[in-house]
Amino acid sequence: MFITFEGIDFSGKTTQVQLLAKYLINKGFRVITLREPGGTEISEKIRQILLEPKNELTSITELFLFEASRSDVVRKVIKPHLEKGSIVICDRFWDSTIAYQGYGRQIPIDFIEKCNFFASEGLEPDITFLLDIDIEIMKRRAKTNIFDRIESEGIEFLKRVANGFRVLAKQYNERIFVIDGSNTIEDIHKKVVEIIENRLKGRDE
Repeated sequence: MFITFEGIDFSGKTTQVQLLAKYLINKGFRVITLREPGGTEISEKIRQILLEPKNELTSITELFLFEASRSDVVRKVIKPHLEKGSIVICDRFWDSTIAYQGYGRQIPIDFIEKCNFFASEGLEPDITFLLDIDIEIMKRRAKTNIFDRIESEGIEFLKRVANGFRVLAKQYNERIFVIDGSNTIEDIHKKVVEIIENRLKGRDE
């Protein structure tokens, strides 16, 4: 099973990835966790390029770097572990590319979808959790004046990204489960576990 967590920065994705991984491992499953971009030596180097505030990248350069990172981690890590029966949990995947580079950077969505398909070799998440928070909550949670290159974008950009995620959730409502990211960590985790357990039961029946 391939599970992804999506949302704008500071929505709580990383925490929920860790909690779900711990829960599933305790249930006896083999679990691997990843983040995008990242997960391989090459992908981590690409991550540094993408997030370094000093780097000036065009929107298309940014898109292709994300896709290059994805291609490497899908081929070397995600697919091999899925084939071995492991559960793979990823902090961001191709929905983020559509939200940030499509709705945020305003690159044509259909072009990004084609890039996503080829970079991921057609791999699509089985379940995606969208932790939805308002921009004001994000700003309160940040508690820092040090941001990476993408976090440093303005409010209008972030609003477009957040709206993009919501559009995707409606478009792929059988795969994407929207959870109120302003809830407590414990309540969010309970909801995630409930959805995962229902899916696992359905797979066993």
